[in-house]
Amino acid sequence: MGDMTNSDFYSKNQRNESGHGGEFGCTMEELRSLMELRGTEAVVKIKETYGDTEAICRRLKTSPVEGLPGTAPDLEKRKQIFGQNFIPPKKPKTFLQLVWEALQDVTLIILEIAAIISLGLSFYHPPGESNEGCATAQGGAEDEGEAEAGWIEGAAILLSVICVVLVTAFNDWSKEKQFRGLQSRIEQEQKFTVVRASQVVQIPVAEIVVGDIAQIKYGDLLPADGLFIQGNDLKIDESSLTGESDQVRKSVDKDPMLLSGTHVMEGSGRMVVTAVGVNSQTGIIFTLLGAGGEEEEKKDKKGKMQDGNVDASQSKAKQQDGAAAMEMQPLKSAEGGDADDKKKANMHKKEKSVLQGKLTKLAVQIGKAGLVMSAVTVIILVLYFTVDTFVVNKKPWLPECTPVYVQYFVKFFIIGVTVLVVAVPEGLPLAVTISLAYSVKKMMKDNNLVRHLDACETMGNATAICSDKTGTLTTNRMTVVQAYVGDVHHKEVPDPGSIHAKTMELLVNAIAINSAYTTKILPPEKEGGLPRQVGNKTECGLLGFVLDLKQDYDPVRAQMPEEKLYKVYTFNSVRKSMSTVIKLPDESFRMYSKGASEIVLKKCCKILSGAGEPRVFRPRDRDEMVKKVIEPMACDGLRTICVAYRDFPGSPEPDWDNENDILNDLTCICVVGIEDPVRPEVPEAIRKCQRAGITVRMVTGDNINTARAIAIKCGIIHPGEDFLCLEGKEFNRRIRNEKGEIEQERIDKIWPKLRVLARSSPTDKHTLVKGIIDSTHTEQRQVVAVTGDGTNDGPALKKADVGFAMGIAGTDVAKEASDIILTDDNFSSIVKAVMWGRNVYDSISKFLQFQLTVNVVAVIVAFTGACITQDSPLKAVQMLWVNLIMDTFASLALATEPPTETLLLRKPYGRNKPLISRTMMKNILGHAVYQLTLIFTLLFVGEKMFQIDSGRNAPLHSPPSEHYTIIFNTFVMMQLFNEINARKIHGERNVFDGIFRNPIFCTIVLGTFAIQIVIVQFGGKPFSCSPLQLDQWMWCIFIGLGELVWGQVIATIPTSRLKFLKEAGRLTQKEEIPEEELNEDVEEIDHAERELRRGQILWFRGLNRIQTQIEVVNTFKSGASFQGALRRQSSVTSQSQDVANLSSPSRVSLSNALSSPTSLPPAAAGQG
Repeated sequence: MGDMTNSDFYSKNQRNESGHGGEFGCTMEELRSLMELRGTEAVVKIKETYGDTEAICRRLKTSPVEGLPGTAPDLEKRKQIFGQNFIPPKKPKTFLQLVWEALQDVTLIILEIAAIISLGLSFYHPPGESNEGCATAQGGAEDEGEAEAGWIEGAAILLSVICVVLVTAFNDWSKEKQFRGLQSRIEQEQKFTVVRASQVVQIPVAEIVVGDIAQIKYGDLLPADGLFIQGNDLKIDESSLTGESDQVRKSVDKDPMLLSGTHVMEGSGRMVVTAVGVNSQTGIIFTLLGAGGEEEEKKDKKGKMQDGNVDASQSKAKQQDGAAAMEMQPLKSAEGGDADDKKKANMHKKEKSVLQGKLTKLAVQIGKAGLVMSAVTVIILVLYFTVDTFVVNKKPWLPECTPVYVQYFVKFFIIGVTVLVVAVPEGLPLAVTISLAYSVKKMMKDNNLVRHLDACETMGNATAICSDKTGTLTTNRMTVVQAYVGDVHHKEVPDPGSIHAKTMELLVNAIAINSAYTTKILPPEKEGGLPRQVGNKTECGLLGFVLDLKQDYDPVRAQMPEEKLYKVYTFNSVRKSMSTVIKLPDESFRMYSKGASEIVLKKCCKILSGAGEPRVFRPRDRDEMVKKVIEPMACDGLRTICVAYRDFPGSPEPDWDNENDILNDLTCICVVGIEDPVRPEVPEAIRKCQRAGITVRMVTGDNINTARAIAIKCGIIHPGEDFLCLEGKEFNRRIRNEKGEIEQERIDKIWPKLRVLARSSPTDKHTLVKGIIDSTHTEQRQVVAVTGDGTNDGPALKKADVGFAMGIAGTDVAKEASDIILTDDNFSSIVKAVMWGRNVYDSISKFLQFQLTVNVVAVIVAFTGACITQDSPLKAVQMLWVNLIMDTFASLALATEPPTETLLLRKPYGRNKPLISRTMMKNILGHAVYQLTLIFTLLFVGEKMFQIDSGRNAPLHSPPSEHYTIIFNTFVMMQLFNEINARKIHGERNVFDGIFRNPIFCTIVLGTFAIQIVIVQFGGKPFSCSPLQLDQWMWCIFIGLGELVWGQVIATIPTSRLKFLKEAGRLTQKEEIPEEELNEDVEEIDHAERELRRGQILWFRGLNRIQTQIEVVNTFKSGASFQGALRRQSSVTSQSQDVANLSSPSRVSLSNALSSPTSLPPAAAGQG
């Protein structure tokens, strides 16, 4: 079904629906138009058409309490009539499209042209050939081999171009495929809780059907559209659809509309699903994005026929798009081949990663040098030829000789192009791609699910990690280990007999009722295992405490089901407590409360004594309790929770909305200390991070004593060191000036020493991350990684250079905002990510070191050879072979080196460390000197050493000489052995270290060697080779082996002595992206743009604009009032001003936004 295009998808559903509409009380169209309404309009419409939400449930044949029966035929029928909850993905690029994209490379185009000219000329034999008097320039300017096999050179160049293109295209294709696999993995893992046949079950999102009763709670990403039927305190962040950053409060009687792709920020409840897949609000937008221009145009035409006014509002939307059109210019995205044509308004704009910035800059520098060299070569050859022919030998220019001269000039041009080809390292992008793709694949095994390719490389540069405490550093298995109840502080779980019956009953009720009913403790999966904790872990700890007291919470919940709860104040990061109000049999009310002890105790004025009676609890009693009970618990690393209650009279009914009055005058039942043990592998992982020069900071909502105790256990802080542990309040006080504005220099005073930030709000976390990233306090800009699992971590995860979300405990919102998902929620996986990131960086450097040596040598040889002997010692086809092994194969061999622990022994490189360090420069130049010396020795005195005919100044039409073949062979042998040297870039001695751990490397080196033998012995004229004897082979290999010995000599020279060596490929602070770009399709980016994290913000501007236009068109289709069309217009306007507050985008956006830059139909992109 996935391959069906969206239009088929639509029409199929439409047909079915008209056929079956009668089976249910409402059709898909009706529900779809209902979901397009908002707020009061929707309430009115529901009242007029259906009566109430209960009636809609009846029409959809579902029960608000029991849900759907869940029988297969019923579900199947619903899928047929109302559609499935899945959005067909955009078609991937075909292999041919990728080939076409790879062909757009400038150097390849130059080569193709040169090859075609050469081919054409080789078939054209000028009549002046016999005219001896034309040109007798010295040197083998035209030997017989090349005269007969002139076409071979052109053909060989074309062939090698084809090779390069196919390799590039194949890489992009396999990457796309991997990415789709990853995508489907993320999607399959997403489950949602629904009620079927009175059972609460978790089903994959794609299985949800219209009529399902879904349970929604804090942190969910809604998978379908629906109507709110029951719940409490529900607040939704609809910014991904409307662009309004305010949270929208939902209630049955005021605004019951819940839309897919929006986030639940607070509260919980149930909804009945009314639209799924392509019919949900997000689905409609995606269909428009994916279905391409034709559908959009059809709709436009319809709209225009019905009313001319569409035009006006369309153009209005377009004017607003002017701004967006400016920002939607596509960028060569980090994903390599994903950059769409410029013509398409490409919404998926990636900022360039650090590495890519450095590489582009380097490539530009090398390219320029190559161009200069090749131009000079051509000019020298042409001048030498003309001077020699017309001045020295005083030959007249005869008309019949013109074709001969042209042929000479083309030959010179080809030599020039050859120099350019060898100079430009087209292997660089390939090496990056291979290295990243390889790392991402392997990181899956290390529990890192990478969502943005460049995140894995950025991670190698990380200098700071801001980690959550719960679940990342700790196991997230909460257990109550201490309790203060009935005036006694129990150091372990108290004996049930020691607690008064009244207190016990209150305690059990308070815990059982005042917690999410989705939180349960289930029997262990395996015999002898620990009981399974489902739902909120802190609540699981409390329920576990009830079970430890030999009580049971199920009967209490059965007696007071969720529907009967009178009012619930759900937990959020501001309240830091949760309260539930119930109606007692005598019509009075009782409220149970629980929360962070220092917050709830402040609101208590009574406490239960040992006899189970409330007694007065004064502020000084409270201070004493904090000293004697709470602080000791916190210093043991326990989380302290206070459980309390309050009774209210039945009449007059209290004003429940006045929270401050309600949450006061409580009676404390007990205070418990919950332990969340540190994961056993965390201290070691943190030690590795610190050794690698990465500062780990803990940011937590817990109180400061607990946080400090855990930080010491983890090794984040060591007693006796100079560091700061702050609470959120104190942190804010220190970083703000008198006016309450945050000042960067104040943050700069704090963050270098800050190790623990406790009782912090989500904004504090975001402020801290932003403060560290923006700081210019240290000479290197900090690269910050952040871990988070909660919805509130979204902003910080987005702001960070690399955001890690928890795969198990993380909410959808957190995963959406992150770059890497830790599938095992474990901090030590982050260390693995650092290792892989550094490995990517090193692999690129290794490749560069190798590649540049080849470039320097080949260019100089071709250049000098051409100037002195009128002909390059290395022929064009030989150069292309060298280019192929050097670029394509070497990038494969060096980019797939597995990482080692030693990578974690050095400090991070940071943003402005050059790609090519002094040591590497020393290696490049050192090896170049060795190779050049030997090649020139062979070129000028080789024939004497080997007693063979000289290849220099060979007469016309002579076959390929052994002399030049030996030079070519030696050159390749030296590269092969130098490839082994290139495996180490920090001046290590043992270059063979771990070579057998990398089978790819060994295969490539041996394979290249084998092919080289074939080329030399059987290559003949196409490769300008003549077969060599065994002793000559031995000499070539011997000279190659000398590279390894010479490598040791170079390693002995201390780099510190060589002050004159320049580094290359550094990014300065001011220009993190180079000014001049190699290709004109790489647009320049200004700083503000780069700060807009991940092109998704632009993406959403685009979405909103399209939505406006869809609204407009739909309004006229249905002939409804014009207000409908203007309804969203206003929200778009305000949203354009408020782009900064966009929260993380919807789930569906991930699958399209990332898999390929979504191209918009012209009408939607508003580029007009």
